[in-house]
Amino acid sequence: MKLQTDLPLNYLARCAKEDTQTPKLLLLLHGYGSNEQDLFSFADELPQDFFVISVQAPLALPFGGYAWYEINFTEAKKFNDVLQAKEAVEKIKNFIAAAVKKFELNSEKIWLCGFSQGAILSNALALTSPENIEKVIMLSGYTAQEIIGEVAKKDFSRLDYFISHGTEDTVIPIDWARKTPQLLRNLNIEHRYEEYPSGHGLVPQNFYDLLAWIQERK
Repeated sequence: MKLQTDLPLNYLARCAKEDTQTPKLLLLLHGYGSNEQDLFSFADELPQDFFVISVQAPLALPFGGYAWYEINFTEAKKFNDVLQAKEAVEKIKNFIAAAVKKFELNSEKIWLCGFSQGAILSNALALTSPENIEKVIMLSGYTAQEIIGEVAKKDFSRLDYFISHGTEDTVIPIDWARKTPQLLRNLNIEHRYEEYPSGHGLVPQNFYDLLAWIQERK
C-alpha cells in the first residue's frame, strides 16, 4: 500500500468495501516510535462499511519511526511536550475535516482508534471537540490532563469508548489507565474498560474483544 501525501498528514487508506453513499470514517493513530503501517495491519479485519485511514504522525524519529509529540523520558515532570501535543490534536482535527471532504465521508460518524500516544490524543480530541465523534478506542493509553485541560461541559451523549490496557504495562502504568473510566463515569460517557495480563501491546483476547465491540456498535 502506497503512502498518500495529498492531505495535511501522510496516510494509508482502505476504502469502504460495501456500497455506502457516505461511509463512516475509522481513523487509526499509531503510538510513539511507530508508523502508519502498525494499526493498518488489521484494517482488513474491520467491518466493510468503514472507510479506514491510518495516519502518519508528523515528527520523524530515528530508525523510521514517528511521533505525535516529543516525550522526555528522563524528567517525569516534563513527560509530554504539551504544546506539541495540543498542536497534534489540532492537526488531527484538520486532517479529519480534509479527509471527510475529499472522500465524501459521513462527517457526523467519526470513529477514533489510537494506540499509546495515539490513544492519548484520540481521547483528548474527543473530550475537547466531541461534536462529530461517535466512538473512541483507547489501546494502552491514558488521560493526559495537561493536554486536555479542565474538561468543559459539552454534549458527550454520542460518545462511546472501548478502553483496554495491560496489567503488566511498564510504559504506561495500569494505575494511569484506570483513571480514564473514572473520568468517563463522572461525565456520564458510555464506555467499556478491559484489562489483560499483558504488557504494552495487544494480546489476542484484547483484539477479539475489540472486534466484537466494533461489530456491536457499528
